[in-house]
Amino acid sequence: MPFAATILTLYPEMFPGPLGQSLAGRALERGDWSCETVQIRDFATDKHRTVDDTPAGGGAGMVLKPDVLGAALDSRADDRPVLAMTPRGAPITQARIRDIAEGSGVTLVCGRFEGFDERFFEARPQVEQVSLADIVLSGGEPAALAILDACIRLQPGVMGAASSGSEESFEDGLLEYPQYTRPQEWEGRTIPEVLRSGDHAKIAAWRKQRSEDDTRLRRPDLWERHTGVRDQSASGARHETKERRP
Repeated sequence: MPFAATILTLYPEMFPGPLGQSLAGRALERGDWSCETVQIRDFATDKHRTVDDTPAGGGAGMVLKPDVLGAALDSRADDRPVLAMTPRGAPITQARIRDIAEGSGVTLVCGRFEGFDERFFEARPQVEQVSLADIVLSGGEPAALAILDACIRLQPGVMGAASSGSEESFEDGLLEYPQYTRPQEWEGRTIPEVLRSGDHAKIAAWRKQRSEDDTRLRRPDLWERHTGVRDQSASGARHETKERRP
């Protein structure tokens, strides 16, 4: 069975978007994965097809209505994981992406405005709330595209060589080692000598060391999670901004 993606959205024309190009696009044409969109507005019951309303208790913006969302999700109920794009969710990880990619597919619910009525999650506990990153988005569609891309590239035959996805950032909890290619010298900078040595053992050791060093310096949060030890000397901590509801 090909990997099947269903996206609940107010903007179905955004899909497959960039996933209709390059490797993912060719895989879509071959039928290696499928993309179905569900227009949330189709499940509104009033003559104006209303999908949102003002926040209870006051405040700016609008909130997606739980009855409309519930009906939209129920129309495609199956055993696939259901992910809702919201900054209140847990950050998505490569390990979770691999779990999803190994299954039959995924349903993604894209938020808009000020987000979801909380009762939607209370009434549909199968919905997993996930966040892409600590950034401000106008809606959940870009996040859904990123998650789909991460899943599709892991499907058999999409990337070509099976090893293409096994030595990359986050696969083992670390950042990937730096990469180089021809020309051997560029603007006075040369490819590290060890990578030109032909000694595969030395190359593997160098890559492992650089992966660990770069993770410790650039992503101390990942390094702490990887080792279980907080590195007070790490200087590469990121500045994170507060994300609004997509």
